Amino acid sequence: MQPERPLDQIRLVGIAATGYHGVFAHERRDGQTFVADVVVHLDTRRAAASDDLAHTINYGELAERVAAVLSGEPVDLIETVAERIAATVLAYGQAVAVDVEVHKPQAPITVPFADVVVAIHRDRTRLPAAEPWRPPVESSAASAPTPVHAVTAVLPQVPAFIPDDSGPVGAVLSAVAVPAPPAPEEPVVGELVSDVLDAVPAEPVDVVLALGANLGAAQQTLRDAVSDLARVRGVTVVDVSPLARSASVGGPEQPDYLNAVVLARTTLSARDLLRATQAIEQRHGRERLEHWGPRTLDIDLVVYGSTLAVTDDLELPHPRAHQRAFVLEPWAQVAPDAVLPGLGGGPVALLAATAPDRAGIRWLALDWLTAPVLPEPAPLPQPTLEPTPAPGPVPAPDPTTPSDPDAGSPPIHAAAPAATTAPGDPGPLTWAPVRDASDEAPGSWPT
Repeated sequence: MQPERPLDQIRLVGIAATGYHGVFAHERRDGQTFVADVVVHLDTRRAAASDDLAHTINYGELAERVAAVLSGEPVDLIETVAERIAATVLAYGQAVAVDVEVHKPQAPITVPFADVVVAIHRDRTRLPAAEPWRPPVESSAASAPTPVHAVTAVLPQVPAFIPDDSGPVGAVLSAVAVPAPPAPEEPVVGELVSDVLDAVPAEPVDVVLALGANLGAAQQTLRDAVSDLARVRGVTVVDVSPLARSASVGGPEQPDYLNAVVLARTTLSARDLLRATQAIEQRHGRERLEHWGPRTLDIDLVVYGSTLAVTDDLELPHPRAHQRAFVLEPWAQVAPDAVLPGLGGGPVALLAATAPDRAGIRWLALDWLTAPVLPEPAPLPQPTLEPTPAPGPVPAPDPTTPSDPDAGSPPIHAAAPAATTAPGDPGPLTWAPVRDASDEAPGSWPT
């Protein structure tokens, strides 16, 4: 099992302010210096990719808020101060977890000491026992009556006849003051949030999709999912890998997975393709109840052309593809020369041979899309020690026994289920052992 990738950190060290916290009257009256160290755990990749402060935490603003907690409403315990600081940090949506240390170097202790520190860790599953700091609401004075402005507009001049002949016909009357028509509203300037993952490609893009299932009729579900992908408008399925059975990686104890890789071309944007795969997952009863938990169907977008992107809903290439043999091994069989782009990438066959979870692959089925659906393979039989026979004379060979060692029944792979077929039925699945990279070149496959 691979550990979770550690998050990035923003550290604010030595934020100091005069506070009035403590259980003694002189602490509340005279105040003293409090110091806070704050470590924010978050993912800074989207901010780095876009160079946009909106996708990270403004540490200048955060420092001011931490100082406001230190100098703010007095409390008896610095434990309470630490909880308030943690809550203030987690009020930022980008923060996943926070470490807080509150120092009270001038604490009223009667023996020599260097410092008093309360240190806590809080995250989204263990929330702080306090409310976050909020700016005080300024009291507004009684508002003065708003003056009413009279608007006078001049209508088009209206010609009129003059009773005598002293002036020309069509002399202009004086203008009449009337209310002006309302001015048109100012247009609302909005921002259409878009990134490279919303861009529709000018030409079809090669994509790699990883399919997995370990609940229900997993093989049939994966078959149906391949058909569903082929029916998506804008998606053309190019090839489908062998079917791999593999042990689960991470998450709770759960059944083995069946996995396959689909190579396709698409004219959809990356995000539209993601939505299409999620719709197929939901059609097959996918429920996201537990992180890395069992599932009826999982479809991951591994590669979308040469796109490198990090967003809240999609990261390309898939961030853990270079470590997952259950993706790399089937992919290498259907595309031996494939290369995984991005950080940690490289030749897929070579990555498959060195993947940390390689030992968890049980077998690969070559014709799983066309052969009958078979029951789950039985576990590998454990070797049993036969009793050693007592020495004695060697019996003469039976002339009715074939002497050719290959004349018996054809061997069946240990992990493959035995199956019989009626005349005219398609043959059973063709099983193959996982290749040993130490004996053969990467990408080779015994048949």
